[in-house]
Amino acid sequence: MAPDTRYPIRRRSLLLGTAGALGAAGVAGASGCARVPSGNSLARLRSQGTVRLGIAGEVPYGYIDEQGEFTGEAPELAKAVFKRLGVANVQPVATDFASLIPGLNSQQFDVVSAGMYINKERCAQVIFSDPEYQMLDSFIVRKGNPNNLHNYEDVVRTKAKFATGTGYAEIGYAVAAGYPEKDIVILQDQVAGLNAVESGRVDVFAGTALTTREVVRKSSKAEATKPFAAIVDGKEKIDGGGFAFRPTDTELRDAFNAEIHKMKKSGELFRILSRFGFTKAEMTELTAKELCR
Repeated sequence: MAPDTRYPIRRRSLLLGTAGALGAAGVAGASGCARVPSGNSLARLRSQGTVRLGIAGEVPYGYIDEQGEFTGEAPELAKAVFKRLGVANVQPVATDFASLIPGLNSQQFDVVSAGMYINKERCAQVIFSDPEYQMLDSFIVRKGNPNNLHNYEDVVRTKAKFATGTGYAEIGYAVAAGYPEKDIVILQDQVAGLNAVESGRVDVFAGTALTTREVVRKSSKAEATKPFAAIVDGKEKIDGGGFAFRPTDTELRDAFNAEIHKMKKSGELFRILSRFGFTKAEMTELTAKELCR
């Protein structure tokens, strides 16, 4: 990701109290994890029959639904891939997004399954699968888009009151376009962003194309703009999300990658992700290597 390391977190905040519901249990269950045996991680996971997934409680990436079921695009994909790899059970370990990489490297879980954006800063700490999706940005604006806002440059030009979410990469994208950082309104998530736009407290809320189009679906006062790529350092920025593994787990990552590519080719990957609002426009052939540059 192009923004500097002040903005390492990508659009992940806790929803529906997920961390409170699962976090303590997950961490407690991992209290002895520092003694995980070294060696082939895939062989170990097959032997124990369970893989622990680090999730961050955000719809549609990884969350607990209204029925109390563990779901989301990344966990459902993890279930399918690890079943193919001979690991029958997945165990969620919920935490806040900023704790995912530290938790992975301290062995609280085996893999991060949160649709995490792949960027250079994170690639220095973990290794990634190739992305399961790519994502552009979009704005939540009032119906009819009265300020004619279609990209960050429009926001700067019109001096619109701009908001985005806690830790969102859109903070860095707006700053890169010339918007004063001190003037950015930081809100909890896209739902708070919708409320702020509808009430007129802000002119625009920036998020991903997926989350903005889903959150405005039932709104009579707001709409989502057409997806666009942010311009950072003169280049279009297209993000991609994937699974994160410990740097020593290259064999596990490579086996996971092999299955992801088979599922892309067969169409199974899209069938899983489409249940959570992803479209064919979000499918990608980007690689982790490209996104880590």
